Amino acid sequence: MGRVFLVDLEGKTYNCKFCKTQLACADQLISKAFHCSSGRAYLFNKVVNIYFGQSEERTMLSGTHTVMDIFCCCCGQILGWKYEKSYEESQKYKEGKFVLERVRIIDGEFDSEFYIDTRSSSSDDEDTM
Repeated sequence: MGRVFLVDLEGKTYNCKFCKTQLACADQLISKAFHCSSGRAYLFNKVVNIYFGQSEERTMLSGTHTVMDIFCCCCGQILGWKYEKSYEESQKYKEGKFVLERVRIIDGEFDSEFYIDTRSSSSDDEDTM
């Protein structure tokens, strides 16, 4: 495989839980009211730094849809799916949209709050002399 070039997002982001790769901006979030087999899921207009699985028909709670699983381009973990086609008129708004499973993503801002720098600083080095 060739070299992977990542799209760098600005502002509040949602990231891959496994490798912290940025996936979507908060302003692309459409709904937090989706559900999947692992629990809650979020619907987005646009998701980046992913690759697609094979297109397949899947029967879901809202009807039959043609979907493609989406995977993190860095670590390969499955993240959710993309709606390709909806067969019921009331579900057409989902076409072209992305679902990220909540258990597979983290809030980028939340994660950075808990960063602890374990490197010694110059003042620590001076105290040891």
